[in-house]
Amino acid sequence: MTPEIAILAGNAAIVAVVHTAIGPDHYLPFVVLAKARRWSRARTVAVTAACGAGHVLSSIVLGLLGFALGAALKQLEWIESIRGEVAAWTLIAFGLAYAAWGLRRARRTGPDGHTHSHGGYLHASDHVHDPKTGASVPLTPVILFVIFVFGPCEPLIPLFIYPAATVGWGGAALVSAVFALVTIGTMLAAVLVSLRGLEFVPARSLERYSHALAGASIALTGGAIQFLGL
Repeated sequence: MTPEIAILAGNAAIVAVVHTAIGPDHYLPFVVLAKARRWSRARTVAVTAACGAGHVLSSIVLGLLGFALGAALKQLEWIESIRGEVAAWTLIAFGLAYAAWGLRRARRTGPDGHTHSHGGYLHASDHVHDPKTGASVPLTPVILFVIFVFGPCEPLIPLFIYPAATVGWGGAALVSAVFALVTIGTMLAAVLVSLRGLEFVPARSLERYSHALAGASIALTGGAIQFLGL
């Protein structure tokens, strides 16, 4: 590894940590949904890692195509900004829809936490059935994954294109891999630490509204990205 590539890889790692830490969309949706849906730690890790991989790889693919086609950096950044708009508004829409479903679910759930209506309705928004096998396919992780694929990873394209143009594809691959691994690792750390912290917060009285609160949190996260530029 040349000193230049080592410096680029180090910068990629630092940018990945900062980019992920200051963007609540990288961890808050997974925290609130894991808490509301009572996901196991393994499932939380799997969903978070899959969404993080989709988030990073989509920008790598865009960078590859742009570099191969000779697109200017400004053109790629414009495409990323459009993707950001789509991802933010989709996050807002998903959060609002989930919050509305959560409120309706709360009204059909007694204060004792037991459901007082047909259970199938309450789970109708959470999964679909494979028409061939009849197997249940959870919707929430799939929706999150699609949103994160659309979500741009703004720092990655310049981090990818610069080494590709100066030190070659090997350097670009290494820098991209470092950025991807550190991004996903930071996402997982933030999610797991946050969930651990929530274990010490007494919120049993709000458990009935956990889904509604999760949806509202996701919608606010999308709003913060769209209107505050986080």
